[in-house]
Amino acid sequence: MRTPQVVVVMGVAGTGKTTIGPLLAARLGVPYAEGDDFHPRANIDKMSAGVPLDDSDRWPWLDAIGHWAHGRAGLGGVVSSSALKRAYRDRLRSVAPGVVFVHLTGDRKLIGDRMRQRQGHFMPTALLDSQFATLQPLAADEAGVAVDVAGSPEEITERAVRALDALPSASV
Repeated sequence: MRTPQVVVVMGVAGTGKTTIGPLLAARLGVPYAEGDDFHPRANIDKMSAGVPLDDSDRWPWLDAIGHWAHGRAGLGGVVSSSALKRAYRDRLRSVAPGVVFVHLTGDRKLIGDRMRQRQGHFMPTALLDSQFATLQPLAADEAGVAVDVAGSPEEITERAVRALDALPSASV
């Protein structure tokens, strides 16, 4: 039996991290933490104003997520984080070396449509292009899987569970 893994659900805004994360956590029988809850107020204010975060804004946020993930090592957990750049994922791994990533991927139009439909979120659709410009997909040497976001949340979650199950044990 595998040790429960700590999974970071990553991707650009609007891919469904906040929807898929809790569903995945429930399927894995582990707790879920919402990555947006780790943002300091200044970050939320900045994004709400339509201003993309810079790396100096992200480091404390990524460290807080990494500390949560580290605390779940051996116990399992799921946390959301855009983790768009390799450097951000490296930062998370420096604090929580065993994390594995589920990269939610999809068509720009589909993701934009979903963003326009959601209510009460601080991230405006106008920042989606900057998110795609920043995105560095998982590299072959990074523990993780890419999962397409087409379909229902349940279908996406099922694809994520199957993809995680298919990872070699050494990767998780």
